[in-house]
Amino acid sequence: MTDAPAIETRTFDTEVHQLLKLMINALYSNREIFLRELISNASDASDKLRFEALTNDALKGLDHDLAIDIAFDAEAGVLTLRDRGIGMNRDEVIENLGTIARSGTRRFLESLSGDQQKDARLIGQFGVGFYAAFIVAEKVTVETRRADEPADAGVRWTSSGDGEYQIETIDRPEQGTTITLQLREEHRDLLTEWQLRRIIKHYSNHIAFPIRLHKPAEEKDGEEAKADKDSAETELVNASQALWTRQKSELSETDYTEFYTSLTGDPETPLSWAHHHVEGSQRYSLLLYLPSSAPFDMLINRDEREGIKLYIQRVFIMDAAEQVVPRYLRFMRGVIDSADLPLNISREMLQDSPLLKKIRATVVKRSLNLIEKLAEQGGEPWQKFLAAFGSVLKEGVIEDFEQRERIAGLLRFPTTATEGDQDLAGLDDYIGRMNEDQEHIWYLTADSLKVARNSPHLEAFRKHNVEVLLLTDRIDEWLVSHLHEYKGKSLKSAARGKLELGEKTEPDEEARKLAGRIKKALGERIGNVQPSERLTESPACVVADEHGLSPVMARMMRQAGQEVPEVTPNLEINPHHPLLSLMADQHDENRFDELASLLLDQALLAEGGELADPAAYVRRVNQLLVEALGGSDSADSVKAAS
Repeated sequence: MTDAPAIETRTFDTEVHQLLKLMINALYSNREIFLRELISNASDASDKLRFEALTNDALKGLDHDLAIDIAFDAEAGVLTLRDRGIGMNRDEVIENLGTIARSGTRRFLESLSGDQQKDARLIGQFGVGFYAAFIVAEKVTVETRRADEPADAGVRWTSSGDGEYQIETIDRPEQGTTITLQLREEHRDLLTEWQLRRIIKHYSNHIAFPIRLHKPAEEKDGEEAKADKDSAETELVNASQALWTRQKSELSETDYTEFYTSLTGDPETPLSWAHHHVEGSQRYSLLLYLPSSAPFDMLINRDEREGIKLYIQRVFIMDAAEQVVPRYLRFMRGVIDSADLPLNISREMLQDSPLLKKIRATVVKRSLNLIEKLAEQGGEPWQKFLAAFGSVLKEGVIEDFEQRERIAGLLRFPTTATEGDQDLAGLDDYIGRMNEDQEHIWYLTADSLKVARNSPHLEAFRKHNVEVLLLTDRIDEWLVSHLHEYKGKSLKSAARGKLELGEKTEPDEEARKLAGRIKKALGERIGNVQPSERLTESPACVVADEHGLSPVMARMMRQAGQEVPEVTPNLEINPHHPLLSLMADQHDENRFDELASLLLDQALLAEGGELADPAAYVRRVNQLLVEALGGSDSADSVKAAS
């Protein structure tokens, strides 16, 4: 040490100047990351001291009051971060700060073995976190002294990130490290109490050591200012305790609910939660919550998954990405913490790995476990979940092939056997009530529950006492296009293709003849026209082809701005209805054509459909009303006026 010059200028190893430029401009996408990285390094240094003090007598008693202190001077543009951790000697400064990607933490971990590694809760991976300071700083000064060395063995390291650094020996009574950043002008807006508190709470709220923010003294004049020069209020910013790292036996229900509120800002009590520690060669912790209510944009904002936060040893890294949380579980809230997840060099992006897939599978499994348990308990919490997230969960049937049937078992629907919007049934309930000879799970899609319950398509099902699922969510059309069967029972639409309920009866010649006349009258507006097995009360209904596009799906696609091929439905008629009997006796072909058009329009409206020419429909109805009330002369007048 005595042979070293007072101040020595050295060049960085590797092409540091270019690398620092890359880091500042490309490596980190968010300038606030610099503070997370510096706090993480300070936490590492404190962890190292505490760990080494177990076996190094020279360090015993020095591992008290381990905290991270942050101070700022907005006028001077200076930010200071100080810890009382292990610190560094001159050689370690040159080795760790003079060489990019030389992580002291990583080298420290490599020197450990066996159970020692499990006890050292350290996060450094790449050794580039310190250099994130140059994102915002035009000059960085590090003053440090290793805790087991004398006061005159302190080291000062200074650099502007231009390819060189200066190093000198100094007297430093206190152990640990102080980092001083001279911020560039465009980044000095970060030097406010509010900004620093926000960044600390966002990224480092659960660091194991206290983070204290020193607020500058208020500006005063004259003697009063001199007396208060060193007076500054200190605020403990972070929560320190990461609840998910504690054992479940230590925690109460209040602990969990209070942590949920602090994590999410949601004042409502969560419906349920699950807390798990996974041990072994790869360790991680999960704390998952089921919220009580959904944000207003839950259904439309499918790509925002901010509910589950990813930590690396208590340090916030990111809101969990798609690799961890599938879209259909985006309503889940909570924490994932692991020391083993591979990140990119800026620790802002997950890299694919077996552990990542394992964690994702665990998140899915534990989340579905929570929902299944809630379903078994029933009551108001389950009804709350269905109202808030039932539609979102349906996306899982479409997106997650492995869990498709399990998710389908959690879905609930109104049916023809239930009453009201809240009286819902699951697919297992439906199967339990099926007739002995029933082969299919029948469903009907519609724009609303009222339209569905009044649909003519249900008439034959009521007659044969067959239950039908009533699907009115916008996603239900996609749902049934992916869920072809459940527990060996195929799903079949009540409004598509041929209907097979009970014994099939052949229509008589008069019915077939009437169907032919209606087809001729309607022309290309309709596909096939045939006597119906579906209808017992209504005169007619529209029916889609077995594998064709349903009217509901066609409308939704058009509303979404997609091109939709022209859908020409089929028409089924009820020859036993009085209207059809009167039409069969109608010899005036023009009159018959008007009635046929009215019949089709009524069938479309009964399904919540849209008419191609609403004005023509109104004219036909008015004409019939006038005939019924005022006779044929008045009807002719209405027709002429139209």
